[in-house]
Amino acid sequence: MKKTLLTLAFAVILIGCKNEEAKQLPINEPATAENVATDLEYHSLGEKITDKEVISSEELLEKYKTLKAGDTLNLKFAGQIKEVCQKKGCWMKVDLGEKDAMVTFKDYGFFMPKDLQDKNVIMEGKAYVEEMSIEDQRHYAEDGGATPEEALAITEPKKTYSFKAHGVLIPELQKQ
Repeated sequence: MKKTLLTLAFAVILIGCKNEEAKQLPINEPATAENVATDLEYHSLGEKITDKEVISSEELLEKYKTLKAGDTLNLKFAGQIKEVCQKKGCWMKVDLGEKDAMVTFKDYGFFMPKDLQDKNVIMEGKAYVEEMSIEDQRHYAEDGGATPEEALAITEPKKTYSFKAHGVLIPELQKQ
């Protein structure tokens, strides 16, 4: 029994010490169709998703431009995080180039680590356009670190590109 456990422990150590270089998502570049990596090791949040059939943030931006309020698209895209809620990690803003997408999480079922700014992730869910109320904008601004005065300066509803993610993949071995 001891020999079996010792052999198993040794095998685990050998496997864990493999010195292979994994492909990386560029850390400080926007995610594009050309640099969306596959076959990486990921930390998965929410529902289990894959890194296959992923569109770029630029492709998503073009799709958003064709949507009207109430339209919804089911898709998977890669994008660079601009901001994460610093209270709980309950939302994030993802760079689409000309605009950002406001990403929230299905059924408030999972949260993002708060230190993912400028990291590329893959997310799957529903893309839609909405008119965000003044109250919601103020809430998100305060969560993002705005002062009460800055939040009160928001006085009009705003058309936003929104995304309700049911799963997110964070590449584990990104180079800094």
